[in-house]
Amino acid sequence: MSHQVTGLRAWLLQRLSALYLSAYLVWALAYFSLHPVSDHAAWRALWTQPAMAIAAALLFIALLVHAWVGIRDVILDYVRPPLLRLSLLAVLWGWLLVLAVWLARILTRVTP
Repeated sequence: MSHQVTGLRAWLLQRLSALYLSAYLVWALAYFSLHPVSDHAAWRALWTQPAMAIAAALLFIALLVHAWVGIRDVILDYVRPPLLRLSLLAVLWGWLLVLAVWLARILTRVTP
């Protein structure tokens, strides 16, 4: 029973993150088509708005979750030796953690 719940949770996380990624993409394409950014100062001003920062943070969280679930499922399905499977999952987890810290650093950078 616990494997079914884990599978359902992974499936739901994958679908919800895909929905957010898709919605953000549609919104960003529409927004930047209607409001083109003309210079670097306008670009920085856009990303210092709280709504844009929160939307970007949620985008990156959704992207990391989506990548974790997708790659984890591929590793669990196709890598048979348990030690290799565990090693690959640890490398994947570590890499996604490094990316998360890097993105958090970018998003929280104080602009002068």
